[in-house]
Amino acid sequence: MECLATGGRWVHLRRCTSCGHIGCCDSSPGRHATAHFGSAQHPLVQSFEPGEDWYWCYLDEVAFELEGEGPSPSHP
Repeated sequence: MECLATGGRWVHLRRCTSCGHIGCCDSSPGRHATAHFGSAQHPLVQSFEPGEDWYWCYLDEVAFELEGEGPSPSHP
């Protein structure tokens, strides 16, 4: 939403697992997913890219996947 509101662009999108906020990744100019973590303190995001089912934990700085988990909400 932040990129659209400012006319910005994004490289990849991430979905907050706590509230569903969609933000751009750190390779994007806005870095909105990380900014959301900074303000909301929601530590987990999931890739919102088709074909990607991984998560990132900002607190532990680790990426992971959950075995048996279905596809991400971006590609049911």
